[in-house]
Amino acid sequence: MIDGSCQTFVSDCQVRAAAELINHAWDPVVLSALRLGPTRRKELLMRIAGVSDKVLTQALQRLQARGLVVKVSSTDQASGRAGVVYQLSMLGESFANGPLAQLAQWAADNQDELVGPSATS
Repeated sequence: MIDGSCQTFVSDCQVRAAAELINHAWDPVVLSALRLGPTRRKELLMRIAGVSDKVLTQALQRLQARGLVVKVSSTDQASGRAGVVYQLSMLGESFANGPLAQLAQWAADNQDELVGPSATS
């Protein structure tokens, strides 16, 4: 095992802990969308095709509870209206720009194999 960070069949494995950060289908998508910077919830709804308002709200709550996303008061420059934006925390940035980005690149590099005939059998 790499660097002794995990032993076979150990339930508190660090890999498992990291994988649990993205075990909900929309969580990694939301993290990736927030890599573009602080964003209002309505803008996230438009940016993330296929996600419902309820599911996005649940994902944001989970990611906040895990310390990956923070909710910050904000004022819209154009309208002057107050509101909130969601943004990656320092931990969220390190995860989204590190291992999550690498996983996304791996998936892109291996897309044919992942969606090909052998992936469904």
